[in-house]
Amino acid sequence: MQNEKVRLTYYYTALILLACMSLAPIWVMISTSLKDEVTLQGDIPIWFFFVPTMDNYEAILTGRGKFDTYLWNSVIVAGATTFITLLFGGFCAYALARTRFVGRTFLANATLMVRMVPPAVIAVPAFAFVMLSGIDNDLAALTFLYTAISLPFAIWLLFGFFKQIPVELEEAAIVDGATPLQVFFRVLLPLMSSGYAVAGIFTLRIAWNEFILALLLTGRNSRTLPVAAASHITEEGVEWGRIMAMGTLIVIPPLIFTFFAAKQIIAGMTAGAVKG
Repeated sequence: MQNEKVRLTYYYTALILLACMSLAPIWVMISTSLKDEVTLQGDIPIWFFFVPTMDNYEAILTGRGKFDTYLWNSVIVAGATTFITLLFGGFCAYALARTRFVGRTFLANATLMVRMVPPAVIAVPAFAFVMLSGIDNDLAALTFLYTAISLPFAIWLLFGFFKQIPVELEEAAIVDGATPLQVFFRVLLPLMSSGYAVAGIFTLRIAWNEFILALLLTGRNSRTLPVAAASHITEEGVEWGRIMAMGTLIVIPPLIFTFFAAKQIIAGMTAGAVKG
């Protein structure tokens, strides 16, 4: 019994330390956003005992930075990317799962290799493609590229979920007179909620946080929030307080989405393994 208590003590101590290490950057970001310029310019960093101020948030929300425009741009790009990716990713994964041919599992896994290419590598080709294609809407071009980046992971993940659903459920629905689309949306989609939650949060995270392509393809009025945050790095210096305030605001929407979808995400991460 004594050994068991000692083991649990070490176990929970390690977990607490890991949690503190994970939360430390978040605390630095939030605390920095609540400091004034005098505190930020001090020789000794102060992380806990300081007088908080909302000046940085006020400057971002009411200043000339057009925060509402940047927020709306990010919402449009992230929302459209997530919707299109889940829609077409589900169709592709369903086709792979229900069509039997040699090497289909390898093909489903091979799609994930495309996702392993960093966005920075395709930045220049993506810029050339957008210029040559004649897409004159920056947000549409960004949505198209983010969808192309996110689709491989969505297909790979949803493929594993579709393989776990018995075909007999679809056959029974077809016997009852359901069309293929009705089978997909009324029978399969409710059973795939956890898989779609995982694919959705990963897709949303990519489209919401991506910086390189957004910096390259957006203009002054079509910037997304990450690019707008970087605009506070000026020739006069780095406005750390405003950058951290912007970063705190950027983190909130994905955090809320993840919180409400936590149960489905945990189920999806454990149940969506691809089987041969």
